[in-house]
Amino acid sequence: MNIRPLLQALDLQEDAARALADDLRTQIDALQALLREAETHLAHLAITRKTVTGLADRLPASPPELPEHPDDTRILAVLNEATGPLRAKEVCQALGHEVLPKNVEGTRAKLKHLAKKLGILTQADAGSFARKQ
Repeated sequence: MNIRPLLQALDLQEDAARALADDLRTQIDALQALLREAETHLAHLAITRKTVTGLADRLPASPPELPEHPDDTRILAVLNEATGPLRAKEVCQALGHEVLPKNVEGTRAKLKHLAKKLGILTQADAGSFARKQ
């Protein structure tokens, strides 16, 4: 009996199995690298969660309301640039409005709204307002 064809067939199967094993080792190496990256990402997320949780008591209970009127943003910009509290008349002038009683009173109403309802400003005295620090 000639066993040479049988040995050649075994050689072919061994070569195929060896190639498959090499390919699988390469895939395993790539998957291990991906696994390491995923585990590192998970560790970073855990650190972030711990940091955020530790800071949670320092955050306000609810986000502050944002100004509703376009002038509110401009008023806040004027008060940000001011070196001290401003009266309604001064804010009105800084906004470029005519200093008429109706404009000054409208500005005063907006200042009070920003101070009382939104809590963005503080009322320094009976008639002047400043940005909260």
